[in-house]
Amino acid sequence: MRISSIDIGTNTILMLIADIGEDGSLRTVRDEHVIARLGRGVDAERRISSDTADRALATLKEFKRIAESHRSDRIIAGGTSALRDAANREEFIKAVEEQTGIRITVLTGDEEAELTYQGAVSEFSTAGSELGFAVLDIGGGSTELTVGAGMAVRSRLSLDVGCVRLTERLLRESPPKENHLQEAVDYLTEVASRYPVLGLEYRLIGVAGTVTTLAALDLGLSEYDRSKVSGHRMSQSTVQRIFDELRTKSAEGLLSYPQILKGRADILLAGVLILLRVMEQTQVGEVITSDRGLRYGMAMKESLKFKV
Repeated sequence: MRISSIDIGTNTILMLIADIGEDGSLRTVRDEHVIARLGRGVDAERRISSDTADRALATLKEFKRIAESHRSDRIIAGGTSALRDAANREEFIKAVEEQTGIRITVLTGDEEAELTYQGAVSEFSTAGSELGFAVLDIGGGSTELTVGAGMAVRSRLSLDVGCVRLTERLLRESPPKENHLQEAVDYLTEVASRYPVLGLEYRLIGVAGTVTTLAALDLGLSEYDRSKVSGHRMSQSTVQRIFDELRTKSAEGLLSYPQILKGRADILLAGVLILLRVMEQTQVGEVITSDRGLRYGMAMKESLKFKV
């Protein structure tokens, strides 16, 4: 069975096209992402603006065309923080279904965390493995930390802080003023204290654009290479070093790095700051990069409905 799985995030819309075997195995056919910034202004206004909705709708129309050109048997879509928070989400969801036929399921924070965990850990866990994993998903509007053993989830916690939300609240200038940066650090230190102390026996897996961009920067890639990014390990000191380098750059200066995409530059610093605070709180020592995440977990869950 071929499934197209769409993750409608606060900053990025991603689509996985994958073949699912009868044994539940997943083979990637195509992976797409577009920075659509659906959550722009949602934290303050609690609404998706018309121009933002149009931009996201155009992306979903193109994804529908790609999915159909690859003869997908099913197209599924999940919405996350921006759609959870927007008062006019039903209007947007209705427009998407009417114009594309795609039905969006708005996921709770806990559902998002669990599916992201399943998708990320599937890349590293082997059958019967009981290794301890913690999957960190730094989104645009929220941050999820899900802890488990092997593929089994034990606990999860979603916090309403993400790189778009933090940027719009406290880090609007680039580079940020020192007092705004300290205010963000203090806020994140308090918020992240809700996460557990895990220690070195757990492997922290980081998904989404902040961590994959950091990995590409650390590797010095001139072009993004999924095979090199996924599995790349970064110590807390490495993440701190990159943060210290980026914190003094203007938006234009950040865009001079080939690894930093337009649409990511203005929110990257907030994402790295969230990662640092979480690493400090959980005391895991390092983060392992994963190019997988929610869209993979959604595809795996959907495949169970048709498993023989």
